[in-house]
Amino acid sequence: MSTKHMLNEVDAAVDALIMQLIILYPTDTVWGLGCDAEVPRAVEKLYKLKQRPEGKGCIVLVADETMFARYAEQVPANLAELLSQQERPTTYVVKGSRHLAPNLLSADGTIGLRVVRHDDFTHKLVRRLGHGVVSTSANLSGEPAPTSYKDITPAIVRAADHVVSWRQDDDSPVAPSRVVRVLPDGSLEVLRD
Repeated sequence: MSTKHMLNEVDAAVDALIMQLIILYPTDTVWGLGCDAEVPRAVEKLYKLKQRPEGKGCIVLVADETMFARYAEQVPANLAELLSQQERPTTYVVKGSRHLAPNLLSADGTIGLRVVRHDDFTHKLVRRLGHGVVSTSANLSGEPAPTSYKDITPAIVRAADHVVSWRQDDDSPVAPSRVVRVLPDGSLEVLRD
């Protein structure tokens, strides 16, 4: 598919996010369900769709260090170094800021933030929206995460308000991101490798 097609898909997904709708989209890892990370009503709708309890938290995809800083109460001093050294998509669990929808935070007030690759559909989506985009795997809570579009249950596809057509035929192997907690001293605790 062409770059023009991808950009059209980005525009359509951004329009849906602005209208506080739930999108089904290819992230830089697995297929995800998402919404604008700053809109509590959209987050509530997403949790209902996934049958996920509030307070469990989700990941928020961001475009760069500046957007990361918007959503983190305290940015790790070595964030640029961490990002330059990561070999695969990595989510950093930090204390969430007041800019996030409150119902998006975990019970302990944390959020997972991931800076997406610059060459990715998701980067263009987040950059164009100008807000973080929630990313949670495209499955009902407790079920296995689908590794490709064809593995997503039809009920999830029907429940999403907008389905992105970009990369639906891509069966390349994917895996969820690595998840690390940023500790007060700047060191990392691996939660999922």
